[in-house]
Amino acid sequence: MKAKLLPVATAVAIMSLMSSVRLAAQSAADSAAIRATALDYVEGWYTADSGRMARAVHPDLVKRIVQTGPDGRSRIDQMDAARLVANTGRGGGKGTSLERQQKDVVILDIFQNAASVRATMSGWIDYLQLARFNGRWVIINVLWEMKPRN
Repeated sequence: MKAKLLPVATAVAIMSLMSSVRLAAQSAADSAAIRATALDYVEGWYTADSGRMARAVHPDLVKRIVQTGPDGRSRIDQMDAARLVANTGRGGGKGTSLERQQKDVVILDIFQNAASVRATMSGWIDYLQLARFNGRWVIINVLWEMKPRN
């Protein structure tokens, strides 16, 4: 009996579908964990929950913003994880009313053990870089920008 061969296009389509199903399952779990980490960061700030903030960030995190000084020159201001967690515990964004709290989290990219997320909050936008570290997604870098005041 002679075996029937599938046309190449059909075989490629089937292999592509099989690999995308496998990747979607892994990606769905990663996406959920990444989103949960980003929400710990965002909601931890709004609720002044330093424990939740500490859970979201790696101890070596650096958060940076480019500022323009009175002389018109750019400079980089930064804070580390300890300062961010302490600021959160001292009240963070707790004074932001529920109506003003913006918590938009968009996963921009995931590749293996790295991810990029955009978190839009009430007064600024954070670009979060996450890494899977010891099996858990944590934020290791943040570059942020203030929104224009209306």
